[in-house]
Amino acid sequence: MSVLNGKKILLGISGGIAAYKTASLVRLFIKAGAHVQVIMTPASKDFITPLTLSTLSKNPVFSSFYNQDEENEKWNNHVELALWADLMIVAPATANTLSKMVNGTCDNLLLATYLSAKCPVYFAPAMDLDMYKHPSTISNFARLSQFGNIIIPAESGELASGLSGEGRMAEPETIIHFIELDLNNKLPLKGKTILVTAGPTYEAIDPVRFIGNHSSGKMGFDIANSAANLGAQVVLISGPSHCKVVNSSIQLVEVITAQEMYEACHKFYPDVDVAIAAAAVADYKPKNVALQKIKKAADSFVIELEKTKDILASLGDQKKNQYLIGFALETENEIENAKFKIKKKNLDLIVLNSLQDDGAGFGKSTNKVTFIDKDFNIEPMELKSKEAVAHDILNKIIAHFNILDRE
Repeated sequence: MSVLNGKKILLGISGGIAAYKTASLVRLFIKAGAHVQVIMTPASKDFITPLTLSTLSKNPVFSSFYNQDEENEKWNNHVELALWADLMIVAPATANTLSKMVNGTCDNLLLATYLSAKCPVYFAPAMDLDMYKHPSTISNFARLSQFGNIIIPAESGELASGLSGEGRMAEPETIIHFIELDLNNKLPLKGKTILVTAGPTYEAIDPVRFIGNHSSGKMGFDIANSAANLGAQVVLISGPSHCKVVNSSIQLVEVITAQEMYEACHKFYPDVDVAIAAAAVADYKPKNVALQKIKKAADSFVIELEKTKDILASLGDQKKNQYLIGFALETENEIENAKFKIKKKNLDLIVLNSLQDDGAGFGKSTNKVTFIDKDFNIEPMELKSKEAVAHDILNKIIAHFNILDRE
């Protein structure tokens, strides 16, 4: 999955012949899963039509501060457009537009939006060879870089003037690849490996029956997906679940029993930076498993149970530099039980769920958690989607590594 998936991209198009390439650029952004809004300078409409870009982006195209053709004239709010965007790309960025960006000239909607942008801004220069090499242009590149803007270098080749050399706007595929690579390299968990457990475990009674629980695995899968989206390599060890992996940076290891999960966790644990135990592992399993289906003969039936191995406690015992996160699902004395679990299992953070809270627990799309760290700092959170809770957990991990980097 592309790092651009779900990103809100504002594409600014200025008036150069390379504007014709933006049809392909919009299509590639959409294919990568991005949401695209297009702003055109008036001059750019001589090279490509707003209708083409509106059709491809599935959004209206903006080119002026208000819509002159409408009976009730409506202002196109450049501030709203700028704040909407996760990324802004100016392509093609002509010599004229680059100069205006540097000097704060604000004579069209594109430039007004650029000056209001709080997101990362990329620009792809497009101009003739002599213009590209002119000292004023080179100076403008340097100034924009000082502003924090990111240049997508022009390519060499045949130019509109008939000359051949540097100044041709990068091809749409190159622009996409450049932005994806830049974003990937800046992801906060780039270079980290995270182990996540998810789902229930099933402990066999006989060949057709088992002891299990209602865990869907959604919380663990959402954590794994969020971690991968932030640049981590993820090992996801999951019991039986209908949830799906959607990121190629996730290695899915499927298990059924608590023992299989125990063995898988200890296989990968020495090489990870973080372990998040979100699975609902069975505490007990049948001591003896029948080899054949048990017949319904007696009025009552007794199954002798024995404890399963405590995966989280064993990880805590072997912990070296790993950041270890556990989950606690409680029905009474929640805070005290969670604190006890932190000490007993050598955790850095626990994510406490209470079945007393509406919207929390198994089989729901939402969760209401309380974070408690190893120093017993308590942070209750509001009811959120499990995706949002996963994001909060990953923010705790990012903050942990930021502290380590400063030490």
